Amino acid sequence: MPNIKSAAKRVDIIRTKTLRNARLKSALRTTIRRFDEAVSGGNQDEAKARLRSALVAIDKAVTKGILHKNTAARKKSRLSLRMNKTAQS
Repeated sequence: MPNIKSAAKRVDIIRTKTLRNARLKSALRTTIRRFDEAVSGGNQDEAKARLRSALVAIDKAVTKGILHKNTAARKKSRLSLRMNKTAQS
């Protein structure tokens, strides 16, 4: 428990930011999971739409500081590869 007023305020701010980051990260995982479900379902049109929304969500996570830019690039690359493999078959 902080003894100084400013330290107590920082604890509250960090708690708020942690909850916000957790909510955004969960939403990001959900969009990626929905893309995976669309790919495994075999629906190409839905998978393309879900891929687009997943890529946008990943980019937003980078701008908000939730993901590192290299992590985001890796995730986007892997999702695109998965989409291309299903498009070929």
